[in-house]
Amino acid sequence: MPKLKVLALVLAGGEGSRLELLTERRAKPALPFAGVYRLIDFPLSNCVHSGVEDVWVLQQYRLQSLNDQLANGRPWDLDRTHGGLRLLPPQLGAEEDGFHEGNADAIWRNRQLIAEHDPEVVLVLSADHVYRLDYGEVLAGHHERRAGVTVVTSEVPEEEAARQAVVEVAGDGRLSGFHYKPEQPPTTRVATEVFAFRAGLLLDTLDELAAGDGELKDFGHGLLPRLVEAGEAVEHRMAGYWRDVGTVPAYWQAHMDLLDPERPLDLDDPDWPVLGRASHRLPARVAGSALLREALLSPGTVVRGEVARSVLGPGVVVEPGATVRDAVLLDDCVVGAGASVEAAVLDRGVRVGPGAVVGRRGGAGPALVGEEARVPGGATVPPGGRFGGDGPEEASG
Repeated sequence: MPKLKVLALVLAGGEGSRLELLTERRAKPALPFAGVYRLIDFPLSNCVHSGVEDVWVLQQYRLQSLNDQLANGRPWDLDRTHGGLRLLPPQLGAEEDGFHEGNADAIWRNRQLIAEHDPEVVLVLSADHVYRLDYGEVLAGHHERRAGVTVVTSEVPEEEAARQAVVEVAGDGRLSGFHYKPEQPPTTRVATEVFAFRAGLLLDTLDELAAGDGELKDFGHGLLPRLVEAGEAVEHRMAGYWRDVGTVPAYWQAHMDLLDPERPLDLDDPDWPVLGRASHRLPARVAGSALLREALLSPGTVVRGEVARSVLGPGVVVEPGATVRDAVLLDDCVVGAGASVEAAVLDRGVRVGPGAVVGRRGGAGPALVGEEARVPGGATVPPGGRFGGDGPEEASG
């Protein structure tokens, strides 16, 4: 295959409201994952390992939280004089400038810059999914089939399909149906929001949509249905792990997947490391009173209590007599003596007072405590409950 001129567009501007308290103060792509990473680290690492060197990040919501992590592209060797990482925030000036109203609209608002760059293929990537993929394989298949768009797909559980873009695939690999967040999904095969577009076709179709009935917004509203109907869309089926972590239960479950003994997603592969901005802290410290089972401990953690099937971010402290089970604790949380945290997600800087109870295994989903919230000693946040930085939303003393 000849070397194609590829431009990667990482869509990182979504508000991420379905993640509730976790995205009140940060962009969704800047959300920590597995203790030491951020969600945007995954597509950027995949780009570098796949040999994609021109990477533009389209931003909008809580820009600074994301820019701190991106560090001008240094962690991915993308801080270059020519090519490399480029940040595209919303602009004011021309009539069509302004805030994006969806991922297709975001690309259309930057169409002039894309046209000036003159790529052959535009590789469009979401910044809030967890997976490993060689984009080179996607691009090779896209070129070989002379496709208008190659849609990377994955199989998901039936209960998750309704909040995804569900696809139907014909025997020749072409997409025969596209259903955007259907109430009754006809299949459980979904678009992963990794797309390789023929650049000219992408820009022309977006212009047609903008000039017509205004169906820009997200890809599923107008762009992809039109390309599927025209016979321009083909499938690249992903065989490995992929998860959309756009909701609190999905974010929690993705961390539980990391603790699965079968390790469906290997973050330790030296041939395909996840790169990101490093946390410079002392190694984790485990006291003699600690009890650990199936846990991931980030640098700077101190464990004096019990931790089981949990992921602890940098600087987390678990005091003597405290228990943390089936939980995700982000940076610098402190769980006080005798407290219990179970089936829960704690944002950074949370303090759980002595004897408090946060969450419990049950049918209500994971409990969630917002950034820098203080759960008083002896208080209870029930299973599936929410406790924000301004006080309890579903907590009792």
